Amino acid sequence: MVAFAILIFLCLGSVESFSTQSRPCRFDPSNMCKPALATAVFSAVSFLLGAFTSVLSGFLGMKIAIYAANARTAFKEGEGDGKAFFSAFRSSAVMGFLLAAKGLLVLYIAIYLFKLYYGDDWEGLFAAIAGYGLGGSSMALLGRAAGGIYAKIADVSYHLIKENWPAADQVYVAVIYDYVGDIVGDIAGMETDFFCSYAESCCAALVVASISSFGNDHNFSAMCYPLLISSMGILVCLMTTVFTTNFSETKEVKEIKPALRKQLIISTILMTFGIVIVSWIALPSSFTVYNFGSQKVVKNWQLCFCVGVGLWFGLIIEFITKLCTNDGISLFQEFAAERVGFGLAFVDIPIFTFLSILLSYRIASVYGIAVAAVGMLSTIATRLAINAYSPISDHARPVSKRIGGRGLRDVQSSSNTRATIGKGFTIESTSLVSMALFGAFVSRAAISPVDVLTLKVFMGSIVGAMLPKWFSAMTMKRVGPPALEMAYTILRESVRYHRCFKISIDASFRGMIRPVALVMLTPLIVGTFLGIEMLSGVLAGSLGSVVRIAISASNTGGAWEKARKYIRAGASEYAKTEYAKTHFPKKIHRAVDKGDTIGNPLKDTSGPPLNILIQLMVVESLVFAPFFTTHGGLLFKII
Repeated sequence: MVAFAILIFLCLGSVESFSTQSRPCRFDPSNMCKPALATAVFSAVSFLLGAFTSVLSGFLGMKIAIYAANARTAFKEGEGDGKAFFSAFRSSAVMGFLLAAKGLLVLYIAIYLFKLYYGDDWEGLFAAIAGYGLGGSSMALLGRAAGGIYAKIADVSYHLIKENWPAADQVYVAVIYDYVGDIVGDIAGMETDFFCSYAESCCAALVVASISSFGNDHNFSAMCYPLLISSMGILVCLMTTVFTTNFSETKEVKEIKPALRKQLIISTILMTFGIVIVSWIALPSSFTVYNFGSQKVVKNWQLCFCVGVGLWFGLIIEFITKLCTNDGISLFQEFAAERVGFGLAFVDIPIFTFLSILLSYRIASVYGIAVAAVGMLSTIATRLAINAYSPISDHARPVSKRIGGRGLRDVQSSSNTRATIGKGFTIESTSLVSMALFGAFVSRAAISPVDVLTLKVFMGSIVGAMLPKWFSAMTMKRVGPPALEMAYTILRESVRYHRCFKISIDASFRGMIRPVALVMLTPLIVGTFLGIEMLSGVLAGSLGSVVRIAISASNTGGAWEKARKYIRAGASEYAKTEYAKTHFPKKIHRAVDKGDTIGNPLKDTSGPPLNILIQLMVVESLVFAPFFTTHGGLLFKII
């Protein structure tokens, strides 16, 4: 991170040959802006600040899960499933509010301190703040991808030992590594992933707002509209959580899922009124937003509608994603009983984010997409609380069994679907955030709308569409061989814990070198040598490809996992009728176990990091846009 911060300083500082003289503003030449050298320094600082905040989010999340949540949830099981649920949910709520408040507070403090130097140079101020999102997404890639590799190495090695040596004492040792890996992958990875989207949605909206009439009129409150929306979201989520944990009572397992759904619905309804209040107070009745070289007139109620579109589409995505992994729905039962191809086709249904992109763009251009992304993530505290509840209850199982409990079977089973739904939501929100960042990049680079019929853009889109699959192949290949090595090591040296953990740690970090180099170096190489037009094509191609591949990997992998539990349980009449016809139940069980072994790395290692891939590439292009505009296209200049 320090090395990359130095690279940011060198590239952005070279835009004006490290000059310390003020210059005319790019979008408003009548005003003078701070030198590019200042933007280089503050961009590097905000990058490090975002990276540190992202790391802190994952670290504190793991600490909360280990020291405050798992054991307490296990002990509460003795008082009933409802008590265990509330214990897990309160702990996950701490994670959600900590991430939202910390991310927003650090961002506002950075803006306030940078403003002491920049004054009324809003263009330079928020261009430097974009580095905050870049730092967050850089560490999110480490948390999601490396954390996913770490977790799945332990998970696959556990399944290998359990299936091939079920009577071995080392199965219990493998369970320890499996649950430690899950804490890294599910808690740290999820925390950094949510922080990445949260920070970048605000940064994209701030960059576009600074070159609209808000910046020209020096209306600081209106420019901070995305931050005010996020602040209102924290208050709304607080009211919703207090109501659920103090004024409602959940006694039975069947009441847990309705209680979680009620959280989302209530927070969305309350947030709708919050958006109206913030829009009425912070926004002028009429203003203009940047629209690719021109200014578009927008009313405050129209921008309020864009935020609401993102908010409500986020709720719709949650419920539609649930269809892919809910074993009580006939569509999932058909998937479990007949064919995988149905599941691969079914994962296209959640892509309703494109409708919100279309509506928001038609109303308020690029800024409409940016605030729609902010609206979708405005209730992130509640969403993270609900999603973190799943791994907390899952990780409390071995503690419960150790003290003679039932292993939280019922509570944990009700939370299985939440992890997959959470991954689906982050992937869907990524398309909205990435489009907002892409619009901010195009705006800051001052290029016309991207035309795919242009040769450079078309060539770039082909390369961009290839990158997500290349990245997925790299991460998937990093799981198998280390998992086999770890399984053999556990069988030989079960008491040498450090040796087994070292295998996972080394493999996860070594396995990330090539994928990270692919993601971080592609925008730099393409923008520097091939130009900003081809870079825009690469970003557009990657964005279109990422959403489809990531949703397919995450939802299908999650469906395979749920299909194994659904078939092996045989609890429903559908399962009993369908599988009573076959004479090979053991072969069916073995087959679904193998499917789960494949599905786990697919949904945890290859799928979730893809949303960070596109966000990281776009926000990196946004930060380096002045450098690419000034020095880019070296190859074509030589030719």
